[in-house]
Amino acid sequence: METLRMTNKIDLNKAPEAYAPYSFDLPDKFKIMAQDELREDDDMRENALKQFREWIAKHPLIRKCRTDAPFLLRFLRTKKFSIPAATEMLEKYLTIRQVYPHWFFKLDINDPDLEAIIDSGYLFALPERDEHGRKIIFSNAGKFDTSRFTSAQLIKIHSMVLEALQDEEESQISGYIHVTDDSELNIGFLSIWSFTDIRNLAHCVQNSLPMRQKENHFVSLPSFANKLSEFILSVLSEKLRNRVFVHRGWDEAKTKINPKLLPKEYGGTVPMAECIAQFKKQLKERRDIVLALDEMEIEINKSTIPWADSTDADIASGVIGSFRKLEVD
Repeated sequence: METLRMTNKIDLNKAPEAYAPYSFDLPDKFKIMAQDELREDDDMRENALKQFREWIAKHPLIRKCRTDAPFLLRFLRTKKFSIPAATEMLEKYLTIRQVYPHWFFKLDINDPDLEAIIDSGYLFALPERDEHGRKIIFSNAGKFDTSRFTSAQLIKIHSMVLEALQDEEESQISGYIHVTDDSELNIGFLSIWSFTDIRNLAHCVQNSLPMRQKENHFVSLPSFANKLSEFILSVLSEKLRNRVFVHRGWDEAKTKINPKLLPKEYGGTVPMAECIAQFKKQLKERRDIVLALDEMEIEINKSTIPWADSTDADIASGVIGSFRKLEVD
């Protein structure tokens, strides 16, 4: 059982008198991976944490923020210990949480709607990591009830799941794999999104999510979603495009994904209901930690919202054009 390596009490004082001590307690394979891929060693980590904390303490707009090592290492490891890049990501992370509270606040597993979405099997983390130590997040798109739930609740579910996982240092180092069963995806899934949602979400995900996304696998995507998937791929960087795999079926997908790690219904050993129950228990255990994030605070102005005066003509024409093609074809 993986444990959350941090104190139970969340301190949001941006400049505490003392910081909780940190020790690297992961198996050697993660230490080697951190050195090889992230340039991380004890001196690099200690110096980076010191500089990061000094930057937060002096930041004129940050009012409250976690400064514990597991939280700050989310950003440092994602940005391979570049202090300028990590601080920029934290600033944007704090900003988008406040600008879009309907997506990023009250990520409460005890909320009846959010709990129902988890119980449905729409999104959950699998019990075992892959051979590279990566956490696998599994989704069944058809399980999201578009007649009952909104796009805002869909984003909240993804936000809650990620926030519950991101303090796990194994994942900070080795990264994540997303696997999505799209075989039951219906047209209603696309209809719950407005252009404003897509535009704002695009702004949010640019350089603000502290996670190492290694692979995205989409399996059995219906033909009506092809145009949209082509558009999404077209706006990604080449690096991210190379991490997206679209598979015609599970036989093809299993050449890239170890089937033993999947739910039993897909060729693994642990039944899906048990996978969901185990993950839901983790969400319950980490509920207070996730909810405490709502108390972090940054003063919002145009300097912290760089997209405030931007235009979205290119994105708009691309998205609207894609949806028009969906309607015509």
